[in-house]
Amino acid sequence: MIGFERFELSNGLKVLVHEDTSTPMAVVNVLYDVGARDEDPSRTGFAHLFEHLMFGGSVNVPDYDEPLQLAGGENNAYTTNDLTNYYCQLPADNLETAFWLESDRMLSLAFSKKSLDVQRKVVCEEFKEHYINKPYGDVWHLMRELAYKQHPYRWMTIGKELSHIENAQLDDVKNFFFKHYTPVNAILVVAGNVKVDQVRALSEKWFGGIPSGTRYERKLHSEQPQQEERRMTVHRNVPMDAIYKTWHMCARRADDYHATDLLTDILGGGASSRLYQSLVKEQQLFSNISCYHFGSLDAGLLTIEGQLVKGVEIQKAEAAIEAELDKVRENILDDRELQKVKNKTESIMAFEDMSVMNRAGSLAFYELLGDGNWMNHEFAKYQNVQSSDLQRIAQTVLQPTNSNTLWYLSNN
Repeated sequence: MIGFERFELSNGLKVLVHEDTSTPMAVVNVLYDVGARDEDPSRTGFAHLFEHLMFGGSVNVPDYDEPLQLAGGENNAYTTNDLTNYYCQLPADNLETAFWLESDRMLSLAFSKKSLDVQRKVVCEEFKEHYINKPYGDVWHLMRELAYKQHPYRWMTIGKELSHIENAQLDDVKNFFFKHYTPVNAILVVAGNVKVDQVRALSEKWFGGIPSGTRYERKLHSEQPQQEERRMTVHRNVPMDAIYKTWHMCARRADDYHATDLLTDILGGGASSRLYQSLVKEQQLFSNISCYHFGSLDAGLLTIEGQLVKGVEIQKAEAAIEAELDKVRENILDDRELQKVKNKTESIMAFEDMSVMNRAGSLAFYELLGDGNWMNHEFAKYQNVQSSDLQRIAQTVLQPTNSNTLWYLSNN
């Protein structure tokens, strides 16, 4: 059990405190309830741009990294379609330094043209390097647009088009910041060698005076149930043919999430999985193959992707995938196979919880889902999954009419 206490400041900032006296370190994690799904379709990539801008100087602190490093700390951040998360770790004796830095950039960024120009250039280069020039880099741009027609998951976190970031103006950036990066839209988790009263006092001192902002109410376009198979074929200068298949699956909070997660592990979660054993080791049709999902808060995508062995016809490779899916659709899984992936899931979760930084991030995420304490009951939900649940998911989700297939063929 991960113990913690929760309180809320008058400006709406939620604060969770997890005490762990076995470490000399402290972690400060600030999660903002904003991701790429909250962007204007004509101005995408802003949430990711802000991940960079938030390190470019705030109203009273021109350089975020230097004072944190002087205090013995390290930091990082990430952005998804659903959220933006900033975290730092430093000696617990220097905890107030992290409060000073995080509160100042929540209060206001510096919003200089110079900072925007620098970070915009960095993000544009990242877009070119990883999504335009890199082999297979445009796969998820293509697949998201194929799979989603209404929901803003149809673009990636990096942005839908390079021009959206290239044309970002200072006023656009300011409006996005003051709409989303506010106390009422944030969750602060402090973990490690700290005390609740200490964190409460520091929270009031450094965050209490920041204007609360207005809670952002989402009005997203829901994706309508897919009624027909969608397919796309592209040719690129890549070394091997590849196939990508996705199916619409449930949202993260849904009852079927844990069964779906286990199903992906059974199908393609490593070298002992069904797809790998059959299609890579036995039939030697693929050089590698995997099955996974993104854990997205709204209804997401269950994915199978694989690179073909040179000379294998893609029609044959796809038929082999479907033959394996037929097996899970038509037959109840052996309880031992299910227990094996449950054990694997338990060990992964236990290993992750060993790190105080991971515990802080998980508490923030589960609080965003609805309650930080759900973290303590997560594995029980996996334990409750039955073999019949997996077959039902396979029969309802892995249907041709719910599928999107991308053949990514080599020009070589």
